[in-house]
Amino acid sequence: MLNDDFLEPKLAQRRSDGSFRELKIRHDCTDFSSNDYLGIARIVLPGDGLAHFANGSTGSRLLTGNSALALMVEDQIAAFHKGKAAILYNSGYDANIGLLSCVPQKGDTIIYDFLSHASIRDGIRLSAAQSYSFRHNDLNDLESRLKTATGTVFVVTESVFSMDGDLAPLREMSKLCERQNANLIVDEAHATGVLGPRGAGLVQEYELEQHCFARIYTFGKALGCHGAVVVGSERLKDFLVNFSRAFIYTTALPPAALIAIERSYELFPEMDGQREKLGHLIEKFQSAKLNFQKLETGTPIQGVIVPGNENAKQLSSVLLDKGLDVRPILYPTVPRGSERLRIVMHSFNTFSEVDILINGL
Repeated sequence: MLNDDFLEPKLAQRRSDGSFRELKIRHDCTDFSSNDYLGIARIVLPGDGLAHFANGSTGSRLLTGNSALALMVEDQIAAFHKGKAAILYNSGYDANIGLLSCVPQKGDTIIYDFLSHASIRDGIRLSAAQSYSFRHNDLNDLESRLKTATGTVFVVTESVFSMDGDLAPLREMSKLCERQNANLIVDEAHATGVLGPRGAGLVQEYELEQHCFARIYTFGKALGCHGAVVVGSERLKDFLVNFSRAFIYTTALPPAALIAIERSYELFPEMDGQREKLGHLIEKFQSAKLNFQKLETGTPIQGVIVPGNENAKQLSSVLLDKGLDVRPILYPTVPRGSERLRIVMHSFNTFSEVDILINGL
């Protein structure tokens, strides 16, 4: 008989410290939790849009899974983001794993922001390069790390950080990387669709397209669909096709996913009205006086610090009773003492819903 008792001690530890994770579904609640910033995930594609396509891609891109549609979508995205080439991955996690695990080589150095997403950290862990973190958004600490780096050097950051909602100082980081001959890699997951000209991201807002070695754009946030893309040079694309295991050894995205990505890139650049309303909702929440520490940010990700796992879960439950879906972020996802409610604003939220949220807090 199967014996899985050896799994229990670590699960029991999670239960005892209040960090045990469970899958939950919340119905009929006001959404202050999802990453669907512009509401695109709520838009239904025309029924005949998939009529001539198979349900699956049938294989990896290097075997039977490539298609004219996939190549067209990559070209469309590269052009929109003012890059030379783009390569699709099945998720943002896969894109970071696929890029960072294979490009930096033994003897190289990766320097990454301490608050970088788990997918970035996991990709770095799989790399043969040495790696060091620098204090969050601390340019002085980054510079000191760069001065002792060896081999080809890569600096990795997010443009918008997923838990704090703050921005990386990309202009200054770019200049520092150029002085130190380092390659800048920027994950635009939470900026895509929301920041920059026509929602193109923070790199394009700062006109740094030609100063980044690679950019990662994911589709599961504001773009309302699934998948991700790495934008860079033609040579980088060739390298990833040849050496990126997360690209080579997986079944490609199905045609339905590719059509959804294509459609999203037609939709979100024209949604300036939604981005404007989203900005007003963020301003309203930021200007409110709360009984808890509120992180200062102009992005849809609004953090309210509620130290302690049980305290954060209890406050989330109070808001749920008011019909608001606000999820707690617990230790160990965030450092102990910085547990929080991660409140996400959307263009489809109303001002009266934000009033209810503020009053609930």
